[in-house]
Amino acid sequence: MAGHSKWANIQHRKGKQDKLRSKMFSKLSKEITVAAKMGDPDPDKNPRLRLAVKAAKAVSMPKDVIDRAIKKSSGGDAADYTEIRYEGYGVNGIAIIVEAMTDNLNRTASNVRSYFSKCGGNLGQTGSVSHGFDRVGEITYPASAGSADDVMMAALEAGADDVESDDEGHWIYCQVENLSEVSDALEKALGESTESKIIFRPQTRTEVDLETAQKLMRLIDMLEEDDDVQTVTHNFDMSDEVAAQLG
Repeated sequence: MAGHSKWANIQHRKGKQDKLRSKMFSKLSKEITVAAKMGDPDPDKNPRLRLAVKAAKAVSMPKDVIDRAIKKSSGGDAADYTEIRYEGYGVNGIAIIVEAMTDNLNRTASNVRSYFSKCGGNLGQTGSVSHGFDRVGEITYPASAGSADDVMMAALEAGADDVESDDEGHWIYCQVENLSEVSDALEKALGESTESKIIFRPQTRTEVDLETAQKLMRLIDMLEEDDDVQTVTHNFDMSDEVAAQLG
């Protein structure tokens, strides 16, 4: 399995999260509404909704905003969103997966295609890059949760498959269908996690230089600023020196 990418988790720390906070709330609210509409409006009875609410709380979304998003699922004004995945390549053949939720497929497809084109990449067919990723559950803990050995032991006992630890924290991976069970078991052993979600985890990563990183980050920024885009996943990594120059 590919190692955890430190850059993937510290990127945008300096100011970017604040800049995108309102968009983040909007995207999370949409996921909460869709999750509640597709299943039970009670998070305890709806694993997807439970994960969405947990993600919202992790970024300090107010409780009343979360409650409104859930209530919206049963209202007549709730939009019908379609979930769709786009796959393509950035510069130098870097694989990128875009997960979107939209009420207008033509608009979203046109926008995503234009972002790839403007940044020297190209949009591919569904399945063109996802074969290089594993669909897994990811549970994140801060470094203060314990030593790498202690977290590894707790994760294995909880039924996880893999753990990556560094001075930033711990990332625990498990089968998608086991995410709720593993997350609950870890909570008893380590306390509440920072985040629990289903991700595409790259099987291998490609380290890039500064020029390539700049072009790739321009594409990722454009994608993440689109209201229809929920997540952007890639398979590149960079050295601490390149990350520092990138800012």
